[in-house]
Amino acid sequence: MKTIHQIFSSIKSFLGTPLFPSESIYITAGTFLIIISALILVTYFLKLIKKIVNAKLPEEDKNKFKSIFGFLKYLFYILVIVTVLHSSGIDLTVFLTASAALFVGLGFALQYLFQDIISGILIILDQSLHVGDIIEVDDKVGKVFEIRLRTTRAITRDDKVIVIPNHIFLTNSIYNYTQNHKTTREKVTVGVSYSSDIELVTTLLMSVAESQKGILKSPKPFVLFDDFGDSALIFSIYFSVNDSFADPKLKSELRYKIAAIFKTNQISIPFPQRDVHLFKHS
Repeated sequence: MKTIHQIFSSIKSFLGTPLFPSESIYITAGTFLIIISALILVTYFLKLIKKIVNAKLPEEDKNKFKSIFGFLKYLFYILVIVTVLHSSGIDLTVFLTASAALFVGLGFALQYLFQDIISGILIILDQSLHVGDIIEVDDKVGKVFEIRLRTTRAITRDDKVIVIPNHIFLTNSIYNYTQNHKTTREKVTVGVSYSSDIELVTTLLMSVAESQKGILKSPKPFVLFDDFGDSALIFSIYFSVNDSFADPKLKSELRYKIAAIFKTNQISIPFPQRDVHLFKHS
């Protein structure tokens, strides 16, 4: 019957058995088991951190951190493997030297990828962008429906999806219509002839805005006399809405009603006119 000393000797001998018999690479069964154990510990540790962080987050923000934890998981896996191999006395210089040219090429190829990833982490951590925000990118308005580690996706008013690299949010100026709150102020501009009763125009514009579904009662709509145009007096009706994503349709409805009520009240909407003089040379 084997003694305890013999058992430990057998285990030690097994753990010292090289898995890859080579002069430059010497990985034993013990090193392999340490790597597996370390990866399992890192996995459970990250799950614990994720659980703690998610417990303090609102429901809509929890999905954002999946990408971060996925990225950190693979990063820690690589660090654990390299650390264990180095601690086991394995010379990693051979790997690093052989891979130097490859790393340089990958560095140039992946610079934008990592730029997007870092930008995505910053966006998620500083909460500068949320799902549901209405943004304007390259003159296109979209509603954010997904924030990933590398890209953000938004749907436009005509149901097309914009895929935005995350570094755009850090390097370019982006309009966020709903950063501070969901209410936004909009306006519709109209020109009337110089012979129009400006008090009546103001009253009619206010009545249209106050009766329009989708326009908030508070803050109250108001009319401004913007300017004396070349061929018209310029007025704007300002109003607030809760859904600026659908505001083109609302503005269209307002313009229909303004055109109809102006026609009923004999208020004309002029168009630019030019006088052409013809001279006959003898």
